[in-house]
Amino acid sequence: MIRSATSGRSLAFAALLAVLAFASHAQQPAASAFDRLKSLAGEWIDTDGAFGMKGQVAVTYRVTGAGSAVIETLFAGTPHEMVTVYHRDGSDLVLTHYCAAGNQPRMRARAIEGNRVVFQFDGGTNLDAAKDGHMHDGWMEFVSDGELRALWNGWSKGKPSEHSPRFQLARKRS
Repeated sequence: MIRSATSGRSLAFAALLAVLAFASHAQQPAASAFDRLKSLAGEWIDTDGAFGMKGQVAVTYRVTGAGSAVIETLFAGTPHEMVTVYHRDGSDLVLTHYCAAGNQPRMRARAIEGNRVVFQFDGGTNLDAAKDGHMHDGWMEFVSDGELRALWNGWSKGKPSEHSPRFQLARKRS
């Protein structure tokens, strides 16, 4: 009788370990992608002219909140400055984009495949997605330690708009 109780506890413990290992594995893509975002800290140069700042610093990344958030700043110090804050939400990677248009779309990573993170609209403030123009979805691709590509798709009147900024950045080297 003692042996079967011990065996039962051992099986339960093994099952618990398997569940924890699975849960840890399920969270790993978002954690890994967030670590990649944190590694972007610094200044980034507009290499393709998409920001109208070819060869100049167009984007900065800064880690804040004791490593819990990454702040992306575009067009710093201009009237069109915008900020996007990336952070984890449980096992997900999410962002809020503080747009020069005065709205704040939220997106959630729906796919993390290789070096690419794909975000999709997940609500927002100061916007009606069925009417108002806003950034709706997009992707970031970590090409290398010093190169980043992204595409963000605009949305207006409840459908994709022609506003889809695509950009390529290179890390500023000292």
